[in-house]
Amino acid sequence: MLVRVKPSWEIPEREITPERLVFNRRNVLKGAGLMTIAGVAAACDRGSPTQTAGTPAPEAGLADAPDPTASLYPVPRNASYTVDRETTAEEIVAGYNNYYEFGVDKDDPAREAHKLPIRPWAVSFEGMVEKPFTADIDTLIKAMPLEERVYRHRCVETWSFIAPWAGFPMKALIDYAKPTSAAKYVVMKSWMKPEIAPDQAQFWVPWPYTEGLSIEEATNDVTFMVTGAYGKPLSKQNGAPLRLATPWKYGFKSTKGIQKFIFTNERPTTYWMALGAREYGFWANVNPQVPHPRWSQASEEVLGLGRRVPTLLYNGYGEQVASLYSGLVNERLFM
Repeated sequence: MLVRVKPSWEIPEREITPERLVFNRRNVLKGAGLMTIAGVAAACDRGSPTQTAGTPAPEAGLADAPDPTASLYPVPRNASYTVDRETTAEEIVAGYNNYYEFGVDKDDPAREAHKLPIRPWAVSFEGMVEKPFTADIDTLIKAMPLEERVYRHRCVETWSFIAPWAGFPMKALIDYAKPTSAAKYVVMKSWMKPEIAPDQAQFWVPWPYTEGLSIEEATNDVTFMVTGAYGKPLSKQNGAPLRLATPWKYGFKSTKGIQKFIFTNERPTTYWMALGAREYGFWANVNPQVPHPRWSQASEEVLGLGRRVPTLLYNGYGEQVASLYSGLVNERLFM
């Protein structure tokens, strides 16, 4: 008889947040009595650029073009990556997130991101690679082993959701890029279009959005490149056409709208490190015992559930990722 041992990170299908809730996350949190964090808040689930209401969307034809990869979805689900909560509704996930290129309010991305043209979309591989090159996003997606994974997402602002992401392991992208053995980090940079995202004209903000991982993190089995969700191509407000999912880290690490992968032997300064190094470090792993300088991380509001639950160390993925940090000493691993 085959006995299946349930991994510590597995989430039951019944707890995946329902699709109907995802687009209205802001109202869900208001209804639960939560207050929006004031001031500079971390980009937990990055969104899109702000534009004056009533202004015609630039490049509207390109922005509204059909996604050429739509026929690839839905993709097979990888049963090794499920969770113990119901999946969050799609309208919640798509309607309540952070994407500061489009504005600071949680509903700005859902309202404004449609203006961003995502075809054509070039992805470049630079720095310490065998040969720098650029790939068209559709060529890249079609070259990858697509699958679906149900993942937890934990924002540093203490809200969370469960999403069925579609995409491919980042390890497959690293193999595709062919970095040299000297590369220790991979830097990811998002798009720059001030004509679409006026906030990018603010010279004191370190645009484009920049994130990074160590090569060991990038090639871990859990690290995932997202191209779709809920059985179809990824929505623009959630980071289309290409975003990162590192579910054991706070959400601002899961950068959106990626256009550049730069391999280097120097640890990069990321967007949030540049804005507030005291509050946001490079590793940013989830730990309920390590508070943010301005609030506790002990619990989280699960969008769509209307209640708070205890936060898990490494967001429940410690079995898979804790060993990545066993050799690091005097490192600020959790914030």
